[in-house]
Parts: sequence; structure tokens; C-alpha cells
Amino acid sequence: MTENKKKKKPSDQLKNFALFSGVAIQMGVTIFLFAWFGRWLDERYNEGEKLYLIILTLAGVAISIYVVIKQLKRLQD
Repeated sequence: MTENKKKKKPSDQLKNFALFSGVAIQMGVTIFLFAWFGRWLDERYNEGEKLYLIILTLAGVAISIYVVIKQLKRLQD
């Protein structure tokens, strides 16, 4: 094996773990808030149908994925 391979420092590994944990929490919170708001709109204006819930949950997922991709691109630079 070659000895030129760099081993990651524990601090780098911890930094990456914290970064990706934060991304996962951010995605979860974003999707939860959009779903919660969609549910609230359905209860208030849509008489029990789930139209707003579905639309806003999908919007939350799309926005979360967009933000994650943007953050990953920033990490690569």
C-alpha cells in the first residue's frame, strides 16, 4: 500500500459529522414545518381534504433537496 494517502484527522471527521448531522436536522425541520402548515391550511380552509398538506409537503422536500445540493456544492469548492 502507498503511504502517501492522507488519513483524515479526527477533528476533520468530527467536523464532517457535525455538518451532515446539521443538514439532516435542517431537512427534517423544513419538511415538518411545511407539512404542519399544509395541515393547518387544510383544517382551516379545505374542510378535511389533504390538498394543501400534499402540495406543501412536496414543496418542503424539494426545497430541502435544493438546499442540501447547494451546501454540498459549496463544500466541494
